[in-house]
Amino acid sequence: MPDPPHLAARRLGSTPGAGALAPFDRVARLAALVLGPSLASVTVTGCRPASAAGSPGIPDLAGRLSAAEQSLLRSVVESGERVVIADVRLDRRARAADPPAGVRAWAGFPVRDPGGAVAGALCVADLLPRTWTARDIQLLEALAQAAAGEVALRVALRHGAERAELARTLQESLLPPRLPQIPGLAVAARYVAGGSGAEVLGDFYDVFPSVGTSWGLVVGDVCGKGVPAAKSTALARYTLRAEACRHGRPSLILAALNQALLDWLTDDPRFLSAIYATVRPTPAGASVQLSSAGHPLALIRRAAGRVHTLGRPGTLLGLLPDPGLHDSRTTLRHGDSLILFTDGVTEARRRASRHLYGDDRLRDLITGLADMPATAMADAIQQAVHDFSGGEISDDTVVLILQVP
Repeated sequence: MPDPPHLAARRLGSTPGAGALAPFDRVARLAALVLGPSLASVTVTGCRPASAAGSPGIPDLAGRLSAAEQSLLRSVVESGERVVIADVRLDRRARAADPPAGVRAWAGFPVRDPGGAVAGALCVADLLPRTWTARDIQLLEALAQAAAGEVALRVALRHGAERAELARTLQESLLPPRLPQIPGLAVAARYVAGGSGAEVLGDFYDVFPSVGTSWGLVVGDVCGKGVPAAKSTALARYTLRAEACRHGRPSLILAALNQALLDWLTDDPRFLSAIYATVRPTPAGASVQLSSAGHPLALIRRAAGRVHTLGRPGTLLGLLPDPGLHDSRTTLRHGDSLILFTDGVTEARRRASRHLYGDDRLRDLITGLADMPATAMADAIQQAVHDFSGGEISDDTVVLILQVP
């Protein structure tokens, strides 16, 4: 797609090779797969479209988009607003562009660069008229954000003059800029980068809407560091978000991520640990279903102060085609808290003796956090780890807390 004048200075480069387009292709394929008999494409200024057919019999648009589709796509890029058309034959925007042959429904969502400017679009076409549901819109917005994360990675790689700045930019693109508000519940997260801060490590967290009135919470840890780990983190985040729009069972969502990691054709495969919770607010508090994949188990702090684990150990993701994953349930009532964390918390070491912070210290600390809001609990845990290690944290630490006030 020719660059609009206001985007010319923001080109990500001339036409790249297939390897460079692979992340956008995965986003397009996932959109087509989840939405059913649809065709999806991701177009970034200066790049040819990466497209994927959702089922046999739908034409492949990888070669070129029709003039009408280019016109609709350009309207998304130039306006910065999504365009959703249930039937192109009845929509003036499509009629003005001469409706594309065979396409009846069309939707386009802007993909933004780290500065907020529009850098491209995620587009989906269907051969039949379609009523785009709230779930469809939510899914496409999440996948457009995933494509934006890949744009941020490329911008950071090209323009990061210093390693520490590069790491910071990459890490920020992999973490939610702010946490959503869950009705009736409080949620807080704290992330501290380990090491010198000059390289991206693999810890991540996310909170997002799931099916019905439920929400998805995840904390994960990708093996390794640097750009390969960052790309695996991006894959994990948008795969989990997409799967959460389809169903709420944590073990199935983690199994889908496991398959995505196994299917990812890369010379540097990565495995990861993750713990995923589906949370549904209730009048009495919240219903929680949780599954762990090789990750430290969650802790529950009851209002009276008792602390116990939730969940069963599971298999790391990205290693085996059929990982052992289990679902566990509990109910949170007023004053109860769910604490998810990465092993950077319990494996922090004292500088002199090299002793580990450990599970027991963490439990004792959480037991004593009486009547604290979620944000204060998260701060207290991170501060305790910082003080124990003398400020020398070698690994990323993530703490994510859900609380019934």
